[in-house]
Amino acid sequence: MAKKKIAPRTPMPVQDAAERVKNFREVALGYSLDQAKAEAARCLQCKKPTCRAGCPVEIDIKAFIAPLVKGDVTTAYKALREYNSLPAVCGRVCPQENQCEGVCVLAKTGEPVAIGRLERFVADNFHALSACEELTGGNACVMPREDIKVACIGAGPSSLTVAGYLASRGARVTVFEALHELGGVLIYGIPEFRLPKSVVKREVDALRTLGVEFYTNWVGGKTISIRELFLKGYKAVFVGVGAGLPRFLGVPGDSLVGVFSANEYLTRANLGRAYAFPKYGTPIFPADDVVVVGGGNVAMDAARTALRLGAKRVSVAYRRTHDEMPARREEVEHAEEEGVHFEFLANPVELQGDKAGKLANVRVQRQVLGEPDASGRRKPVPTDEYFDIPAQLAIIAVGTRANKVLLDATPDMELNKWGYIVVNEETGETSMPNVFAGGDIVTGAATVISAMGAGRRAAKEIANRLGIGDGK
Repeated sequence: MAKKKIAPRTPMPVQDAAERVKNFREVALGYSLDQAKAEAARCLQCKKPTCRAGCPVEIDIKAFIAPLVKGDVTTAYKALREYNSLPAVCGRVCPQENQCEGVCVLAKTGEPVAIGRLERFVADNFHALSACEELTGGNACVMPREDIKVACIGAGPSSLTVAGYLASRGARVTVFEALHELGGVLIYGIPEFRLPKSVVKREVDALRTLGVEFYTNWVGGKTISIRELFLKGYKAVFVGVGAGLPRFLGVPGDSLVGVFSANEYLTRANLGRAYAFPKYGTPIFPADDVVVVGGGNVAMDAARTALRLGAKRVSVAYRRTHDEMPARREEVEHAEEEGVHFEFLANPVELQGDKAGKLANVRVQRQVLGEPDASGRRKPVPTDEYFDIPAQLAIIAVGTRANKVLLDATPDMELNKWGYIVVNEETGETSMPNVFAGGDIVTGAATVISAMGAGRRAAKEIANRLGIGDGK
């Protein structure tokens, strides 16, 4: 029998770079039905699908792709939603190249099935008849039981996953969020051009219609404590508060006017809608020359946001090379297309100011790559070469730390040496009985899908303990 010839990967339609850099509309435009069918037809429907093993939330990938060959979006959505509470989000922001697509059999040829793009297509094009159908893929939902109450602190991807899983199985779930909008990092951290707020709202609204209750402006450890939640009758508590305390470089000039953490800069632009000032009351810091420090997705988001907010030149300073960058390849490619300048093997050692205390230059020390470090990447080694990059704005995107507001109010909870919550890796349970945690507050800054995977593991354990588990 002749070997099946595999068609090339279907390209994703995108806004032209020269046009998109002037707006905050979504860059990737999504597949048409014909494009989705063509890409789905590339899937080999392997007997032992390696792609599923690469998915943190265990999606039955071939089961959701198979119906798409015939254009059956409803069946595809049902298969997808069994495992993923936020498919429209994951299809846009997950690093598929390092997960499901990275272990796809076709990846050996360099062109794996575009699983993330197909996931987005299904989520965007499924027209649910009810909230139950949108959340579970079926037309019936379990009625909430007043005797099974679960609380989630934080409304980011891990908590939303817990809420969706448990609510669809009959638990009465309440989510407490410190900010005035729901979504966590999906709202304040990821720009509109990569993840539209309307997509997050749609996912949250479906949870709300299913019976999940949301309370905003409730700060864990201040407005509400874990102990108080148990006294109010909650049977389990999930902590998904993220790790939003910014890190700076610890070099001279950190406190100059014009030095921002990426967390603050992106929160101003995203949650505060600074891109629409003065329609919204949050101003952004203006600058012609911007330097972003870091090489991850947050650095790419900050650099591309700065361009859209009027910067004439945006440079990314990263201490390793292009190949070692942790950011998604697609995000780096989009940044390059839009005109972001990259300084590789460059480590900032001083932020230099003028007489008024305003940032003027970023002094950088040239690096070379040495032996691999603990992460497996080659360690940057400093040289004797220095150079300056003009900048009125520096955005520091080198990671975050745990915010201690809730943790300080919960002294019985065990933390590790970095200040993150210690959990049982299989169940997500903390040192406090029936208190679970997941996402960045456990792992430090990581991906949306890894936070969702942690939420799913915890939700399965909670459901089993409360007698509403089904093994999925």
